[in-house]
Order: sequence, then structure tokens, then C-alpha cells
Amino acid sequence: MTTPAERFAAAKVRGKHPLTIEFIEQFDFGFDEFQIIACQAVEDGKGVLVAAPTGAGKTVVGEFAAFSALAQGKKCFYTTPIKALSNQKFQEFVERFGEDRVGLLTGDTNINSEADILVMTTEVLRNMLYANSSTLKNLGSVVMDEVHYLADKSRGAVWEEVLIHLMESVQVISLSATVSNAEEFGDWLGEVRGSTEVIVSEVRPIPLYQHVLIGDRLVDLFREQGRINPEILGLEREALRQVRTPRHRRERFGESDNRLTRPDIIEKLQRENLLPAITFIFSRAGCDAAVKQCLAAGLKLTTTEERVEIAATAAKYTQNLAEEDLEVLGYRDWLIALERGVAAHHAGLLPSFKGAVEDLFKRGLVKAVFATETLALGINMPARTVVLEKLTKWNGEAHVSITPGEYTQLTGRAGRRGIDIEGNAVVQWSPTVDSATAAGLASTRTYPLRSSFTPTYNMSINLIARFGRERAHGSLESSFAQFQADRAVVGLVRQIKKNNSAAAELTDSAQCHLGDFSDYSRMRRDIKEMERLLSKRDGRRGIDQRQRVKLENELDGMRRALRQHSCHACNDRETHARFAEKADRLNRESDGLRDRVENRTHVIAKTFDRICDVLTHLGYIEGEKPLEQGKILAKIFAESDLLLTESIRRGVFDSLTPPELLSVASAMIYQGRSTEAYAPKMPNDNVANALVAVSKIWIELEAIENQFDVKTQREPDFGFCYAAYRWANGHSLSSVLKGTDMTVGDFVRSIKQLIDLLTQIGGAAEELRPACRDGIKRLDRGVISYMLGDL
Repeated sequence: MTTPAERFAAAKVRGKHPLTIEFIEQFDFGFDEFQIIACQAVEDGKGVLVAAPTGAGKTVVGEFAAFSALAQGKKCFYTTPIKALSNQKFQEFVERFGEDRVGLLTGDTNINSEADILVMTTEVLRNMLYANSSTLKNLGSVVMDEVHYLADKSRGAVWEEVLIHLMESVQVISLSATVSNAEEFGDWLGEVRGSTEVIVSEVRPIPLYQHVLIGDRLVDLFREQGRINPEILGLEREALRQVRTPRHRRERFGESDNRLTRPDIIEKLQRENLLPAITFIFSRAGCDAAVKQCLAAGLKLTTTEERVEIAATAAKYTQNLAEEDLEVLGYRDWLIALERGVAAHHAGLLPSFKGAVEDLFKRGLVKAVFATETLALGINMPARTVVLEKLTKWNGEAHVSITPGEYTQLTGRAGRRGIDIEGNAVVQWSPTVDSATAAGLASTRTYPLRSSFTPTYNMSINLIARFGRERAHGSLESSFAQFQADRAVVGLVRQIKKNNSAAAELTDSAQCHLGDFSDYSRMRRDIKEMERLLSKRDGRRGIDQRQRVKLENELDGMRRALRQHSCHACNDRETHARFAEKADRLNRESDGLRDRVENRTHVIAKTFDRICDVLTHLGYIEGEKPLEQGKILAKIFAESDLLLTESIRRGVFDSLTPPELLSVASAMIYQGRSTEAYAPKMPNDNVANALVAVSKIWIELEAIENQFDVKTQREPDFGFCYAAYRWANGHSLSSVLKGTDMTVGDFVRSIKQLIDLLTQIGGAAEELRPACRDGIKRLDRGVISYMLGDL
């Protein structure tokens, strides 16, 4: 029974934060301390940054922001980095607040766009800000979920654009994964957004236990106080001995190659009650192969009743797909695996297949999922166990070790709140994956957030149009990237001051009563430099003899001048020289530090200036004013914004039919996964000629960018032109994909991006609008039409 004092204290809390209390009472579980503090800060009208581990429940704070906005009669925007997350959050909000009060905007999906709560991708909000959309009226708060995405090299700038340019009156609630520099990020938010409460929680709601699977033995990675379990070290030595022993002489140690097969691992986890499990495999082909291996091994993880429910769910998710497409999609094999409780999850899958897998896994019907790391990007799909086969991945250029932050993000999926009392992370041992590496990743708690912000042509032209060049210049100085660069400058300047002070003391110690020793020291340096120059030249063949004689004569003169200098006769000459040389080294170091300071000072604004120089050179802006062509560029948000705008400007698309236009435009968005050079098939001569023109424009732009020290436009990729053209002309999915290495998921995603690009082109160039609309209609059919809102 509570005391009167405790009841009085509780009443005071309720009186100060009544909305928080009302919100918490709607849930059937108690809130953690960080959730309560964050909700109270939101209710107080402060900006909030919440940094907490995966699965800790930070999105509750975002939901409270929406609840609070409704209570105040204002709008709340909830932004996410990917459409799948937007769709997921939209469904959750509809259940909580009702479908009449919630809307969804993801570029290709527009549901209830004037609702009080709008869920959207971050790019949609950025575009609204530049267009000064009427939808922004009465906006009270913006939730930026997964705000650590601002470190993403290709899309991170969008987060900073939004945070910098949102109206001052808007309250921003930022939700981030655990980062070690949350306070630094919070300081920046405080500068650009006003008072911001930084709330950091490093406590997982469900404890995570780390294990190593050596052979067929599952061993704890750590003993007390975070030390590696000594038992593992002995098992590793034995495993390595077995690996080095010829196969016919090996003693049994688990499997003959010391690694269980994928089906064996799933069966072991099942025996130890560690399912459902996600096994992260850093390749799509590896995920698909793992499912086939489980089927070949006869693995069956489901009951008869579960299989009936799985079949019904799969049918629901695929009911709108054409019968002829199902075969291309590998529907039969996919369904057989699902019914056995096994599935793959990666970006190459059709969205409806992924949606079914996520649904079934969350309901405990699919027990084993083999996934790429894209699954760790915020989708609500926790497991009891996470398995890592390797601790390296292909990053597009090389095989690299995963970072501690990535390890934490992946293993953070382990442990289902309200279901499990613990989560388990399992690293499978191999000669290249040892306990020390796993322990290093598991115990590191430093995941700094680094800005990837840099101005683009589209961003620059929009800022100039909205603020003018000078104000745009100033707003870019507010970026997190510049904030971090400035903080680095503070340390460099401090070192320069230390060097200067020490060099001054050394110079004083080098003073000579006979004359100017600094002048004498300079002469000695010049002589050494000349001697180095001659020794290098003597090492080369075919040196000009007359030039060498001239340099040697010059050196003799320098030596004579040195001997004649008044300080040369000083008895302490060499002592003075040592002091002077140390001072000179410090001064040279300071010169290098000053160069680094210069490179960091106003670095974002300098990039903006160079981009403006390119735009001025091409006639997009004149002083503070965007010209007609600049107004087209302002509506093109694609990565190849300038290349596309120049192609429009020069009439590349003017005489093309809609299928030909979209075929050419696909070169601006497509990026093939293969790095091998090949000659892509062309639909016809019109497309081929237009692509030649695009290539020439790209070469010209690259030369101009090199001239102004800018690099933004990637080379166009023609690998999707033929497939896009054939799909637009009504060919079946199977015939379009025949002979290609493209998955259905990749095809759907590329078509979706192409539809988005055609929408941009039609909005920017009125003369191309009819062809773009026709092209969109041609693309939006069959599997694309059904899947468009799910990507």
C-alpha cells in the first residue's frame, strides 16, 4: 500500500505530464525509464533525440509525438528511411489512431494525404519543404525514425536537409540506433533546432547472450566480467589441429570439416529450443542456396495445422499475381519451403513474398529465415536466435570485416520482447572466424555517427531558389558535416598553437650573439635540399651534364656563403642548429596542420560554391537567380540530376516514343550488380542513338566537373534499357527476364524507380509530360501494378 507522500508525488507527476500518463495507460506493459523521460520531454515541447538499442522500444516515443500532436490539434509527420517501414508504421498507426486520422505518402502511394498524422519517407518531406507544400500548414512535430541513416552515403544528405530547413516552430523527435557520439549529434540538433533533450539508453530490454558454434558444440563466448570463455580457446586449438590434419587421419570432431551444415544448425537450434532463428548470410544467392539445402535435407519444422495456416497466408499475399507469373517467381518452391517453416529474405525477392515471410515469421509459423543484412534495417522481425556464418561481407568493391555497429545491429534482432526472456547470438566458428574476433565485435561500444552530407545540383538550385545564394551558403554551414569538421578544426588549431609556442622557445634557445642564426639555419636547410636534389639526379640515367655542373657550382657558392656567415664561427653553432632544426620541424608540421584546417573550414560551403560555378558555367543560374533551365533541375531529384536535366535541355527525349523514352531514362537510375564489362542489348536504333547522345553529355559534364573540382554524376548504365522497353511493350515477365541474371525483386524495384523518374521528368518538362504519363501506364501493369505501393 502506497504512503500519502508517495500518492502525493504520483499526483504531482500526473499533473505535470498528464498526456504522458494518459498515453502510458493505453498500453498493457510498463514503460522503461528512458521512454517515460522522452515522452515527458516531448510533452514539454522540447526537441528530443533518443538513442537506444534495437528492440528497446524507442518508436513508442514517436507514437507519443503523434498522440500529443492530435491532443493539441496539430499535425504530426512520421518519416522513415524505406517504404517498407513506412507501410509497417502506417498500419500500426491506423490500428492505434483510426484510419480517418492517418495518411501515407511514399512517392507512389498517396492515402489520405491531408490527415493529421502522415507517415512518409524522408525524401517526400524534403520535397515538400522545397515546394513549400500547403500540407506543411499546422505542422506541429516531425518524427525522424532511424535518423542514423544520415550516415548513408547515397541518401544521408536528405535527413540533414530536412533538419536544417524545417520551420523553426516544428518540434523534431529523432530516433536513432545506439551511437557513441549521441551527445555530439544532440549538440548539433540543439544548434539548428533549438532546445534538444538527449536521451541515451544502452540497456537491452531482453539480455543478449553470445555463443560460438564449434563443430557441433554451442559454447558461451564470455565468462564473468566479459572475459573470453577459456573452454573455447581449447576447442579452437583442437578444431585447427583437425583442419590441418589430412581428412583420412582425422578423429571425429563434430563434422569432418568442423562445421555443421545449415540444415544441421537449424536442427540443433530446434533441439535446444532456440528457434525461431535468423541466419545472416551476406549474399542473396547464399540465402536461396540455404533454403534449397534445408529442403534437400528433408528439414521440416512445422505441424500439419501450421502448414495449413501458412498456405492460406501465402495465398492471401499472392492472390493478385497472374498465374503465368507465379512460375517465373518460383512460387511452388517458395511455398514448399514456407510450409516446412523455412524461407529466404533479401532485396531480390518480390515484395509480396517478403511481406508473407515477415508476417509468418512474426507469428511463429516460419521458424528459420536466411537473410541478408537488409533485414537489420528496422523491419519489426525479431527472433529468439541470430546466427552469423561469417564476420566479413562484400561491400561492392572488396570483402571487408563487418563493423561493431553492424554486428550490434544484426544481433540486436535476437530476443522477442514479451515472448523471450533472453536473446542468443551465435557465431559459427571457422579457421577465419575465431572467438577473439567475435568477442571484439560483441564488446565494442563505439559506433560514431558520421555525416555524409554534401551538396548536390538539385539541392543547390532549390536552396538558391528559396533563399538566394548568400542565405543558402549560410544554411549549408549549419550542416552536421560542417559541425563535425569544425570540431575537428578545434583540435588541429590547439595543436598548431602548441607547436608555435614550442617552436618559439626553441628559436629563442637558438639565438646567437654573433648574428642572425635563423638566417644561418635557413642557409643550412637550402644546402641540404640542394644536396638531396643532386643525389637524386645522379641516380638517374641520361642526366644533362651541363645542368649538373651548373647545380654543383651553385652548391659550392652556397657553401662559401655559409662559411662566411658571422654565425659560422660560433662555438655553440651545432647546439644552436639542433634547436633551430627542431623548431623548423614543428613549423613544417604546423604548415601541414594549417592545410588540414583550411580543408575542413567551410568545406560544405566551398563545395556548394564549386557546384554553383558549374551551374553558372552551364547557364542554370545567374548570380542569385535560377534561370529557366535551373527550374527544370529543381524538380529532378535523381542521383544523375544534372545529366538528366542536360539530356532534357538538349532534346535527347523529344522525338522518342514513350517506350523509347523510358528505355533511355532507365540508364539514369539503373546500377547493375555485375562489375563485368558487357555490350547491353539495344531495343532499336532510336534508343541506341539517344544513349550515344547521353554518353557524350556525360563525358562533357565529367570534363566540366573536373575543371571545377566536383564529382557527382555517375556513368549511365544501359543494362536495364532492353528489359524496360520490352516490359513497356507488353511482353510477359518470363520473356523479359529470360536470359538475364536479374531477380524479380530487382526488376520490380528498377521499374518502380523508373516510374518515379518519369514522374519527375513529366513534372519538370511540360513538353515531355504526355509521353511520360503514357510510359508510366505501360509500366504499371501486372506484378508491378500490384506491388507498386509495397516497395
